[in-house]
Amino acid sequence: MSQDTLKLSVARAALAFVPEGKILGVGTGTTANFFIDELGKIKDRITGAVASSEATAARLRSHDIKVLDLNDVSAIPVYIDGADEINQQGTMIKGGGGALTREKIIASAADKFVCIADESKLVSTLGAFPLPVEVIPSAHALIARKLLPFGGKPILRMNGQAPYQTDNGNFILDIHQLAITNPVALENEINNMPGVVTVGLFAKRGADICLLGAAGGVKTLTFQ
Repeated sequence: MSQDTLKLSVARAALAFVPEGKILGVGTGTTANFFIDELGKIKDRITGAVASSEATAARLRSHDIKVLDLNDVSAIPVYIDGADEINQQGTMIKGGGGALTREKIIASAADKFVCIADESKLVSTLGAFPLPVEVIPSAHALIARKLLPFGGKPILRMNGQAPYQTDNGNFILDIHQLAITNPVALENEINNMPGVVTVGLFAKRGADICLLGAAGGVKTLTFQ
């Protein structure tokens, strides 16, 4: 079974969590794109969506789904998004698509976070996928030096010959070869560095539910 088939299966399963007549938070990435395309088929069930990136907003609008600014929204019952990695506690690495800051903001505002992923994303120890850190451009070299003692290798994400820029106009350092044994402590330490916007480690606010696409069907993991 192809990875795209697994992603489509969890995207369809996630429709069961779409809040009737309310606002939905929607994430960024390939799995989220499958979900948006499925959401377009039932768009009349929601009043609108808050998008975690400009790319997601554009895809939502292509399905005539109303995109709302988070500042104009008082409640988000459910946020649905993918993960680059997720463990058995619901802690995730996110940000491969560059939207980690807005994803973290919307996740913090949502009552329930539903993660949708294929089974390859479930890991026992986080860190095989490079951990993204969004940084202020003028501080990227400083932050890279401060990240070295954690044991990984921080590399500035590039877009061709120039640094990759997020929707917020910032840069991303991807920390390679990092085994994350204490996600909450690491999230706190990196987030507290001056110059860091946010780290793509979702430990303090992880997933509540993960819909995991597997060859035998969609598995539902629930976290406390």
